Amino acid sequence: MSKDSHEHDKGLEHDLQTLGKMTGRRQLLRWMAGAAAGTALLPLVGCGGGTEGGACDTIPEETAGPYPGDGSNGANALVLSGIVRSDIRSSIAGSTGTAAGVPLTVKLTLVNSNGSCAPLSGYAIYLWHCDRDGKYSMYNLTNENYLRGVQETDSEGTVSFTTIFPGCYSGRMPHIHFEVYPSVAKATSSGNKLKTSQLALPVEACNAAYATTGYSASVTNLSRISFAQDNVFSDGTELQLASVTGSVDAGYVATLLVGIAA
Repeated sequence: MSKDSHEHDKGLEHDLQTLGKMTGRRQLLRWMAGAAAGTALLPLVGCGGGTEGGACDTIPEETAGPYPGDGSNGANALVLSGIVRSDIRSSIAGSTGTAAGVPLTVKLTLVNSNGSCAPLSGYAIYLWHCDRDGKYSMYNLTNENYLRGVQETDSEGTVSFTTIFPGCYSGRMPHIHFEVYPSVAKATSSGNKLKTSQLALPVEACNAAYATTGYSASVTNLSRISFAQDNVFSDGTELQLASVTGSVDAGYVATLLVGIAA
């Protein structure tokens, strides 16, 4: 299990190689349909291969960091009115701020890692991350609660969040936190969570996003860190590195398959 002691808290060829490690006509058809439609690839690449029979690996457990907002250390975004939402760019429950930055859609697909790789519907995923300045709402920004939200997985096990590209603060590679809960009803405090992990973002996409207005500090911070040096991702990102498509102008889409034992 990776530890986090900081104060803040691949292309078509790669996709095809990963597909070759997986079995299941259904997964293949879904991938082909997404590619043919010109949309972002479904997050099969996040499965990190698999065993014979199409099993998906369990995503590593990671620290929630010091700013989870899940009730574990005081602040609890999970009890806020309106926290179950897809667009997490603005604050809710009386706070009015909106996080600025390059548009990013995060799509996570939750699957059973115990042999079937079957989609898990009716679960809840709580997602949060820092703003483009590397600050977290409810902690560094006590008057805001943006960039936090909960979504219920659909029949395909998928949730989608509309957000902004997170900044890179000193000592960490760019990342997005998430927790998995058995249901939206149970997604009210950290005591009910099933899994905590983090999503990593490809350096190429980060460099492009950080070349835009407002991300100047991220350019410097990213130049001083690598996955090998990161205290969460240094043990590997095979199951946590998102597939990212898009552009600064059109916005980015990050997809990841999330396997849990269910």
